[in-house]
Amino acid sequence: MSDKKDKCGFVALLGAPNAGKSTLMNALVGSKISIVTHKVQTTRTRFIGIAIHKNSQMIFVDTPGIFEPKKRLERAMVSAAWAGAGDADVIVLLVDAQRRIDDNTRRILDGLKEGGKKAILAINKIDAIRRDSLLSLVQELDDMGDFTEVLLISALKGDGLEDLKDAMCRILPKGPWLYPDDQMTDITERMLAAEVTREKFFLRLHEELPYAATVETESWQEKKDGSVRIEQVIYVERETQKAIVIGKGGRSLKEIGKMAREDLEDMLDRRVHLFIFVKVRKNWSDDKERYTNMGLDWVE
Repeated sequence: MSDKKDKCGFVALLGAPNAGKSTLMNALVGSKISIVTHKVQTTRTRFIGIAIHKNSQMIFVDTPGIFEPKKRLERAMVSAAWAGAGDADVIVLLVDAQRRIDDNTRRILDGLKEGGKKAILAINKIDAIRRDSLLSLVQELDDMGDFTEVLLISALKGDGLEDLKDAMCRILPKGPWLYPDDQMTDITERMLAAEVTREKFFLRLHEELPYAATVETESWQEKKDGSVRIEQVIYVERETQKAIVIGKGGRSLKEIGKMAREDLEDMLDRRVHLFIFVKVRKNWSDDKERYTNMGLDWVE
């Protein structure tokens, strides 16, 4: 690391749902701060991750995937993504090589063009596609957008990430670092714990549970022995959804709790006593206060 700390700025990671933005940010930061699942639209708000490369401090904004929103929550998520891009010094457009150019990617390319924004194009998951198909995708995307650079990466395997960091640092403005050297995120531990549990119930329940569910950390107690007691509530909109989360004989909820606790103990490096409750809060996705708690703007 250089002793010269003279570049700093915000980097927005844009992409269609499931393009690999959360995986990429976790890899760039070197720590898990954003949830990663096989389900689309799991990132709901803007998360900040912080990384240092050479003389630069990069402040990554992992935005929700951009798609055609139909519900209020979806509109708020897409609004958050575009707001992240509007505030950024550098925009990285992440495209899933396997999915190629879908309607969501076209929507983002049109949005960038309309806003007069240039971006670094990072084509992700290159290890899962044939070289001839990859080259044709690069050409097609290059013809459609205005990119400062085009890079081929695998966020999961780490391929091409050093080149991506170099490309971002070339664009970052001169300025003092905004965060301490060892800080990796501005997310509170309470919010991070809630996100970990939300990841686990998405992974555990697959297609059974709709997106109308959220997790809130209601209590965080530091214990004398160095451990922490965490109480959380999973909010769903209907009694039938509550039954799905709990599962037969409480099996699903126990499994979600076990997975979340193990992950949190690894992340916090201490013993965690995790207690999860499930409550019905009808139409929570139309509750203005819930949006504030998630860091989202209320969108009519």
